[in-house]
Amino acid sequence: MSEGDPRGNGKAARPNLPISATLPSGMVEGVVERLTYHSAESGYTVARFKAPRTSELITIVGTFPNIQPGQTLQLEGTWRDHPKYGSQFQVSQYRETKPATLTGIEKYLGSGLIKGVGTATAKRIVMHFGLETLDIIENHSDRLAEVPGISPKRILAIQAAWESQKSIKEVMLFLQGHGVSTTYAVKIYKQYGDESIETVTQNPYQLATDIYGIGFITADAIARTLGIHPSSEFRYRSGILHVLGEAADEGHCFLPQPELVKLAAKCLFLSDHQPNPDLIQALTLQMAADGQLVLEKIAPDQILCYAPTFYGAEYKLAERMLLLLAEPLTVDMPRVQKWISRYVEKTGLQLSTHQRQAIEIAASQRVLILTGGPGTGKTASTRVIVALWKAMGKSVALASPTGRAAQRLSEMTQQEAKTVHRLLEFDPSQLQFKRNADHPIAAQSIIVDEASMLDLFLAHSLLKAVPLDAQLLLVGDIDQLPSVGSGSVLADLIKSGKVPVVRLTEVFRQAQASQIVRNAHRINHGEFPDLEPVSDHPKSDCLWLTAPEAQYGIQAIQDLISVLIPKLGFNPARDVQVLCPMTRGDVGTRNLNQVLQHLINPPHPTKPELVRGSVTLRVGDRIIQKVNDYNRDVFNGDLGVITDIDIEERSAMVSFSDRPVVYDAADLNEIALAFAVTIHKSQGSEYPVVILPLYMQHYLMLSRNLIYTGLTRAKQLAVVVGPEKAIALAVSQVKDQHRYTRLAQRLEQL
Repeated sequence: MSEGDPRGNGKAARPNLPISATLPSGMVEGVVERLTYHSAESGYTVARFKAPRTSELITIVGTFPNIQPGQTLQLEGTWRDHPKYGSQFQVSQYRETKPATLTGIEKYLGSGLIKGVGTATAKRIVMHFGLETLDIIENHSDRLAEVPGISPKRILAIQAAWESQKSIKEVMLFLQGHGVSTTYAVKIYKQYGDESIETVTQNPYQLATDIYGIGFITADAIARTLGIHPSSEFRYRSGILHVLGEAADEGHCFLPQPELVKLAAKCLFLSDHQPNPDLIQALTLQMAADGQLVLEKIAPDQILCYAPTFYGAEYKLAERMLLLLAEPLTVDMPRVQKWISRYVEKTGLQLSTHQRQAIEIAASQRVLILTGGPGTGKTASTRVIVALWKAMGKSVALASPTGRAAQRLSEMTQQEAKTVHRLLEFDPSQLQFKRNADHPIAAQSIIVDEASMLDLFLAHSLLKAVPLDAQLLLVGDIDQLPSVGSGSVLADLIKSGKVPVVRLTEVFRQAQASQIVRNAHRINHGEFPDLEPVSDHPKSDCLWLTAPEAQYGIQAIQDLISVLIPKLGFNPARDVQVLCPMTRGDVGTRNLNQVLQHLINPPHPTKPELVRGSVTLRVGDRIIQKVNDYNRDVFNGDLGVITDIDIEERSAMVSFSDRPVVYDAADLNEIALAFAVTIHKSQGSEYPVVILPLYMQHYLMLSRNLIYTGLTRAKQLAVVVGPEKAIALAVSQVKDQHRYTRLAQRLEQL
């Protein structure tokens, strides 16, 4: 569906009379009926709007950081006649107003602004009190008892919510008058309280630092409405930090100064303002003096720009690793070797030379990195190392970056395994881990699986909490994609040459029976995978459905999930995961999630729903956590299922692998549909069935380690969907995944 299409059918929606003849040309007031399209990133919105004196809905187009059906808005802008979609109102600015009509009041109350009043309750209240509804709630709330179905407890909740709304009314009206949505206005008030207006007026760019969901672009738009000059130092500083933040999102720990200056100038450019690169460069020096940046000179003409937290984490991680490696360790090696021989004889386990070497080094060194591809024996080696450490009388702690990987590690070793966050015992009240150098992990030996997922900050927190007299085993596949977060920790540790490393290369005979495993190694060697065409009775666990164009790929994926997958004995709702190179495009996660939601978890009267922007969330939906939420103890990449939705409270309960978590309306932007996720977000997880769409529309992301990572997420069946050209490109492109890090150099130099 095109973004400008208000009905989804490509036909213009025109009122009986020209809109310009029925409404003022510069201002429109009314109620948002529904959203046709809303981008959470840019705020670009196409919505259907009910205005007075018009018999049909009109189409409004504009930028709204957050917009919800039911909001009563006063819009300023201009009319335009779109050649395909007809009359549209292009919004330049807007503010939210209280409604005057019964429909408006009902939608206003049911929009989630008042906790305790959902759509059903709002309908009953308005039906009873009519146009007096808002006055009743504000001045005679005890009369709400007259409405059938509203309990005294609910009335108290409505009273408290209304009083809370009144107490922040001034702040809300101010913020909404400057383009801030209701949702973000609440978050701002929670953050700054009565100082909200003062904070936003003095430096709206502080919002980008303090509040998730408000980035530099949104803060910049607010600043413009406040009249802050484009050359403001606040703006320049925020732009520089924004560029470093964007670089961190791409995995970098720093940027060279010339690159930072260039990107900041591009970020700060406006049609009426040309940034001065010399001023930006000078400002980086001032920001370093103020403690906002760390500048590291590594050569006469080379200066690196770090956010202070990144510099500190990288430096201290290297320092702590070297301290751990330097701690002496005495081991009776002949005794260890005899134990290994007895264990092998007793269990009948076959160990390769490299596996045996890894077990011996794990016994005799403070730190070991064990890496290798699928089927090379990392799991068996880890199991033996756990048994050996226990035989040596050592206590063992097991962890992995994700809940699913930790669960798999626990099953593999028959011992409790935790996520790294839980192992480190995060304390939400202090916003830090309880386990640290002063209060280390209570174990003499620690194993972290899926170590390629460790980003800079998690690795630093982990190393800080490892006792200096303990031993550490890091297990991971170095050929997978790097961590979602910043840094290339596992690769840098290996590259430094300071940490003992064993790389397993021999694929065991049992693993060779899997075409998934064989193809993973073929891909790693730059060879086109051996894929069996999809059929009703496949002999391989690695299939290929060519579907030459992306639009055919969408239909092919639906056919696989609705026909072939169930025929092979898998449950589409539980066992299948679609993994995409990117979020955008026809076969990106955004579009596929909409398609797959309707296929796998269609609407039903028994499944409550919440609409947020252009996305509908319903009971039964699979979701993914998008950010680390330490208060809820859920983290970026965690997968769950929506098990309950409270329409009245506008909240959703999500069941993760270990427990349920409730999300309020203001925090629903932390989760997204996960019937399809990016390959990067899938790290550390395994699924019975993986469907992997590969198309040239994602050619920028196609690479050898991307297809390798995606394929190795499948336990029982992998289906590649897409043309030969895209698969061949992915196999041939060896992207260095270059990230600006200096962990390896620091280990060498310290």
